[in-house]
Amino acid sequence: MDMVESDSGPELSAEEEMALIRDSTVAAEAHAKEGDIFFLVTNRWWQSWIDYVIQDSAGVTSNGSHQHEFGSNAPTRPGPIDNLDLLDDVASEVSSMDIELHDTLVEGRDYILLPQQVWEKLHGWYGGGPTLPRKAINTGFSQTDLAIEVYPLRLQLILMPKGEQAVIRISKKDTVDELYKKACEVFDLVPDEVYIWDYYGRTKHALMDNLEKTLEDANIQMDQDVRTGLYITILVEVTANANGSLDGGCMSSIQENDYFERGSTSLTTDASKSGFSNENFASSSYGSRSYSSSLPQSQYLRSSNGDLDTLPGTVGVTTRGFPSGLTGLLNLGNTCFMNSAVQCLVHTPEFARYFREDYHCEINWHNPLGMVGELALAFGELLRKLWAPSRTPVSPRPFKTKLSRFAPQFSGYNQHDSQELLAFLLDGLHEDLNRVKHRPYLKSKDADGRSDEEVADEYWANHIARNDSIIVDVCQGQYKSTLVCPTCGKVSVTFDPFMYLSLPLQFASTRSITVVLFTCDGSAPPTLYTVSVPKQGRCRDLIQALSNACSLRKEERLLIAEIRNHRVHLILEDPVLQLSTIKDDDHLAVYRLPKLEKRASYVQFVHRREDLDHGNNSSLTSWKSYGVPLLAQICRNETVTGSDIHEMARKMLVPMLRNQVSQHSAVQSSLSTRTQSYHTDNSKFQLQLIDDSNTVIEQTDYGIRVPQSSLATVIFVNWSKSDLKKLNTNHLEHLPEVFKYAPPAKRTRGEPLSLYACLDAFLREEPLVPEEMWYCPRCKEQRQASKKLDLWRLPEVLVIHLKRFSFSRSTKHKLETFVNFPIHGLDLTNYIANKISQHQIYELYAVSNHYGSMASGHYTAYIKLLDENRWYNFDDSHVSAINEEDVKSGAAYVLFYRRVREPDEAASNGTQSCVKRNNRSSQR
Repeated sequence: MDMVESDSGPELSAEEEMALIRDSTVAAEAHAKEGDIFFLVTNRWWQSWIDYVIQDSAGVTSNGSHQHEFGSNAPTRPGPIDNLDLLDDVASEVSSMDIELHDTLVEGRDYILLPQQVWEKLHGWYGGGPTLPRKAINTGFSQTDLAIEVYPLRLQLILMPKGEQAVIRISKKDTVDELYKKACEVFDLVPDEVYIWDYYGRTKHALMDNLEKTLEDANIQMDQDVRTGLYITILVEVTANANGSLDGGCMSSIQENDYFERGSTSLTTDASKSGFSNENFASSSYGSRSYSSSLPQSQYLRSSNGDLDTLPGTVGVTTRGFPSGLTGLLNLGNTCFMNSAVQCLVHTPEFARYFREDYHCEINWHNPLGMVGELALAFGELLRKLWAPSRTPVSPRPFKTKLSRFAPQFSGYNQHDSQELLAFLLDGLHEDLNRVKHRPYLKSKDADGRSDEEVADEYWANHIARNDSIIVDVCQGQYKSTLVCPTCGKVSVTFDPFMYLSLPLQFASTRSITVVLFTCDGSAPPTLYTVSVPKQGRCRDLIQALSNACSLRKEERLLIAEIRNHRVHLILEDPVLQLSTIKDDDHLAVYRLPKLEKRASYVQFVHRREDLDHGNNSSLTSWKSYGVPLLAQICRNETVTGSDIHEMARKMLVPMLRNQVSQHSAVQSSLSTRTQSYHTDNSKFQLQLIDDSNTVIEQTDYGIRVPQSSLATVIFVNWSKSDLKKLNTNHLEHLPEVFKYAPPAKRTRGEPLSLYACLDAFLREEPLVPEEMWYCPRCKEQRQASKKLDLWRLPEVLVIHLKRFSFSRSTKHKLETFVNFPIHGLDLTNYIANKISQHQIYELYAVSNHYGSMASGHYTAYIKLLDENRWYNFDDSHVSAINEEDVKSGAAYVLFYRRVREPDEAASNGTQSCVKRNNRSSQR
């Protein structure tokens, strides 16, 4: 690891550094291309450099808050770049891995990426390291579709026959030929004598002999290790034959591997009276949950690596007389999210019929918004395999490869969200199958007093003129969206298409916020308060709620501050600041202060205790910040003495002394009596106060002037071990989160949350969130308008997403709320604003379920085979029959409903579909 000293040349000023970095960044972004090198820098150091070059101690943020670097008039020049906190501590235990990053780093939170020109300048000025270069790769068809490959592929190389091992990192855009060269370099081999295998599951899966193919396109698979996580295993096999042909040993290996893949023993189960029960022997090597299966008699092939592909012609599987559509999907490693969504779409009757027919003539090969037909072809091929007369579970690897290519967010083998995949898949299939080859530019006209029916039809016609596919035919409906300006009353009505409904499971209009309140006059110890405020409220609403809770007097005020790293990070002084900017995992302290006639300056007391881990040099005392800072105020430009500073700190700390008068007597006395009742003997604790220049502040009458340019002067309170034990530091040390997530209380059977209640909440009129302000054409300004949604046109297949996941800054929580959704007769007639529409009745036919947490959860699909009128559980490769009463559960995540039509309506609709299809055929 290279830790480099900075250049010895003359230092530049902060303004000069900022200008050079700005210009270099602009130039690098303008000419960014594939193969450019970027460098990781810890966000902690980068922020310290930003503070240094900006030198704006009163920096007003865009949200109206003041962000301060307390402690000095101007931030000091940062030290050398220190990226050590980005590195994995156990990396050194892994062979051949010099530098390994933590596997949970997030850009913007843990690190930032700098272009090479910017890194070279900063590294030249400051030195440090280690250097962490990463390459820009192309993620699409355009040369501008670039991404930085922060985590290259992790390959474990196993050399045979010696058994030596090594681990390397290599880009997924590197070719197989480059992998050959790296392997030969690591093991000091002659390339002509080496063959490389995809060694997934410690079995020769495929010989990697296409040297021009990239590793991304080679379909190599991930293994998993409990300690080190996901990696790819590559077998490096050395032969004795140097002429480039396979020798006998290697050929034997191929034949042996081929035998196991194609000739495994068939396992036939016995029939029982109720059906044919069997265990699926084609289990995933990633250990997905195992269920017994109630399927018709069939035979299974199990390849030697535990994985399965459909192998036409290798075995005769008897399926005559048994229903199709009961084929499972192999789990390739955390791909249950994909399997669940795919099975629900595959068993949508309209899609099953469409993709089993010849749909190739409808592929839009030149749609710039599509995937040149490749996604549609991959999905269609997968659907045909799943509906083929076979019980052998299908490997979705080819489909997964295409999916990862066009949607890099689903690449790798991490757990993802099935609803997010579903949204991408429906949109991607639509673009690949869009029958409109040249989209006209159309602009909807204002209503101008016209009826909603006329305006809605115009919007829909314009939409269909640009978007016409099987996806639109089956899944798209139409909203009526009404916006009302809160200032001038301007009403705007639009009609927009939708692909699915995302319904909230909790729709409270308020939120809880927890803070700790500190008094600056020593009148009370730190006190915890939890108040309820409007979700779309402002900072003044929080101040009002806290004022009521703590019985704030007229001559007092509250100051709210966000605490990070034991210091005040933000002071929330703007009364109209949106409360939505306060995250659930923020930590807030509230300071109870007297109102001043003049503008206030603040003195911040930051606690420090002896650092128990400060190296072997025991002669020096090292101090480490801890706890929540205390805040006092003085009038701006006022001169205070050392004794004043000591008294400020002592007054606030006295209520935390352990040996106080009883709580009862304190409550009974008045404020002045209670303040005086605290023991203020100097023998209780000794305050060692240090200013930011490391000078001890003595109790003298010498004046200490608070700098005008600093909104807060930092004073460090150095605590000895003995004095610290005299304080009750519970609220001082443990500042709670604004909202600590806890699973909601389970509903009793008498009060389930109905799907209709979720729909009511979704359609309720609400003000827009601040990030979605509406430009009022009458006011000519952005307004927080109220918005009301109505359903206007419903699709044949209605997809309903239950929003089970809530987000904070760094975590994602799941709601286990049980939703009572109808299986039969979902009646949406009264929810349609278009009153001339017919009855809207729907039947459930598929459910995507999610069990457990987001990070370690598992997806399954409950699907009703309409031809058989029976429900089945599709759990990856395992398929088993279930009872209809088991379909409803708290795990339901995405619901699939199909419109129920009256017999005469269905016949009419079928005739219209045939005419529509024939017309398109004649046009082609």
